[in-house]
Amino acid sequence: MSLFAPTPLILACLLVPVLGSILISLAGRRPNLREGITLATALLLLLGTILLLPSILAGARPSLALWSLLPGLEIAFQVEPLGMLFALIASSLWVVNSIYSIGYMRANREENQTRFYVCFALALAATMGIAFSANLLTLFIFYEMLTLVTYPLVTHHGTQAARDGGRTYVGILLGTSIVFFTPALILIWLVAGTTDFVPGGILHGQLGHAGMAGLLALIVFGLAKAALMPVHRWLPAAMVAPTPVSALLHAVAVVKAGVFSVLKVVVYIFGANNLAEAGLAGAADWLVVLAGFSIVAASVVALFADNLKRRLAYSTISQLSYVTMSAAILAPLSLIGAALHIAAHAVAKITLFFAAGAIYTAAHKTEVSQLDGIGRRMPWTMVAFSIGAISMIGLPPAVGFISKWYMLSGAMAAEHWLVVAVIALSTLLNAGYFLPIVYRAFFLPPRADEADHPHGEAPVLMVVALCLTASATLLLFLFPDLPLALARQAIIF
Repeated sequence: MSLFAPTPLILACLLVPVLGSILISLAGRRPNLREGITLATALLLLLGTILLLPSILAGARPSLALWSLLPGLEIAFQVEPLGMLFALIASSLWVVNSIYSIGYMRANREENQTRFYVCFALALAATMGIAFSANLLTLFIFYEMLTLVTYPLVTHHGTQAARDGGRTYVGILLGTSIVFFTPALILIWLVAGTTDFVPGGILHGQLGHAGMAGLLALIVFGLAKAALMPVHRWLPAAMVAPTPVSALLHAVAVVKAGVFSVLKVVVYIFGANNLAEAGLAGAADWLVVLAGFSIVAASVVALFADNLKRRLAYSTISQLSYVTMSAAILAPLSLIGAALHIAAHAVAKITLFFAAGAIYTAAHKTEVSQLDGIGRRMPWTMVAFSIGAISMIGLPPAVGFISKWYMLSGAMAAEHWLVVAVIALSTLLNAGYFLPIVYRAFFLPPRADEADHPHGEAPVLMVVALCLTASATLLLFLFPDLPLALARQAIIF
């Protein structure tokens, strides 16, 4: 069998980050070698993922079974369109995040850099396991693994605030998995005899209306990484971490793993077509309301947050609740929009966090009220921030416009006017908390104390990274065919 056949490539994508983490650890005393290994590992993972893409687009669904625990319960992997999309997002952004991290960690003289790069690689291994999981059991295992390997990243600074944030982070994520996710997994296995991800779902005719609603609640609250209220507090608590970790949490892996898992369960476990055609769509109506509330409430918090990272954190809670809300509508266009928004949010939000980290590194500013005139000294950074902001608002020519268009079109086609109203209101709120930052940066004079603390752009690696992700935000608007093709393949009605 060729090394470039799909099955060996699946194994390679799972093992490359693990092997990379071992080599990074061994090279810990030689920073240049350690960081070179980090970049090489990220590039190899991206290459392996890209090599899988043609077979998926051609309709193949390569798989790899490792171990059977019980009938219907096995650890296995299969690459399908949604997982392919998530894997492409994670692997490509790891490359850019690695470039950014090298500049950030060196410029800020961060301690424990080897541990940072090791845990980052392990987090990507867990993310690939989630993306390529063939069933809910495999997803569950790698989902928990992701929580554990990112805990040292959240507590990286070792301060009391970092430890407190880490306790909130791991407490909520593990607690919700134990209380909600585990019973849901067992119930699905008992009812369906399997936890496999199957196009069209595995629960058709197995549960009544109340049973479907209850099971969906267990899944949604068990997948707390999706940051749906009221199980969202772990996300702002984790903002004590270094900015590259914040980028990982929001754009590359953790929150994306949550909303990706919600979407995958709706499509492949419940079956969006089964829910709709069987007249059980009411089982998801409560989720539409809760996600809509999360979108608006988080946007209001962001509107009044002066700390930049806190504003971005609540923006993430709001933006990714779009994915959950659109999945719960059960309309084909909204489901396609939900899948596309995972990609749109990833490139835009990582740009915003990269910019926040660049501002902290170059100017030592963390509050929105401190950013008057900063665009004149950091034009590359703030132009990139502006591009990320317009994508979050949903304006052209950024990719966020396309994903919001699909979600809004799906809501209108389904005549779900509550969702239409939520998207319209939240778009105004998005503009309300992003545009004042852009206005301050470019149209207000610098603060009086700026003259005593002159600064320019952040280190070049950081600026290169944020310019790359800002460019991707624009390019995906112009060339959205690949993510749209993968999303359309996955949404079967």
